[in-house]
Amino acid sequence: MTSLETHLEATEPDCIDASEAAELLRPAPWRRLVVVGDSVAAGVREPLPGYRDLSFADRFAEALAATRPGFAYRNLGIRELTVNEITTTQLPTALDFGPDVAMVVAGGNDALGRNYDPDQLRRDLEGLIRPLASAGAFIVTVGLFDLPRSGLMPPKLTDLMTHRMDELDDITVALTASVGGIHVDTHHHPRGSDPAIYSSDLIHGNALGHAIAFAAIARTVAAALTSGDRGLLPHSATPRA
Repeated sequence: MTSLETHLEATEPDCIDASEAAELLRPAPWRRLVVVGDSVAAGVREPLPGYRDLSFADRFAEALAATRPGFAYRNLGIRELTVNEITTTQLPTALDFGPDVAMVVAGGNDALGRNYDPDQLRRDLEGLIRPLASAGAFIVTVGLFDLPRSGLMPPKLTDLMTHRMDELDDITVALTASVGGIHVDTHHHPRGSDPAIYSSDLIHGNALGHAIAFAAIARTVAAALTSGDRGLLPHSATPRA
């Protein structure tokens, strides 16, 4: 990786340098990260000249690994899955991995579905998040960027999807708080509705979007680390050697 390859990213105040992120996250006690979810968790994106072609989840793992010899990471994300499908196909493997931190990014496909039911979505998300927390994983959830307000969505869908995506974010925030986790509020990020952060598929973030999301993750977690308000471990968990 050369400076030319990342020259634009280095000038973006909403991005963060990899070494700076690693230092911000150094105090975190985690040594085993699992990521579960859909295409956003899996890192689907479009390369963009001037930015690292690396997903926010991989960047998070890279930053943690930089200061933790023996750090272990699994990303189980698969595109186009609903929360129930994620739970069925990924949760057993995630639990077997024995994570002490779990990043969960899910619900977007449910919100896009014809049979969207917010109460069912809440139950399904709880069925994914709570078993991970009960097994000793600290939960980090990441909101979806605000695509409906970007102007990229067909106007006839904008109001409907704005409501659904706002609702998904509210549900995720509440469930994350209920298990003592951290929700990274990328949904209300100042750049969350910026058309420049999206891929040409008009669904996923591009390399800039992933860089911005990771910076928000690193800074949010680091702020919690230094706030003194969180132990960053659920009560049932113990740090791994």
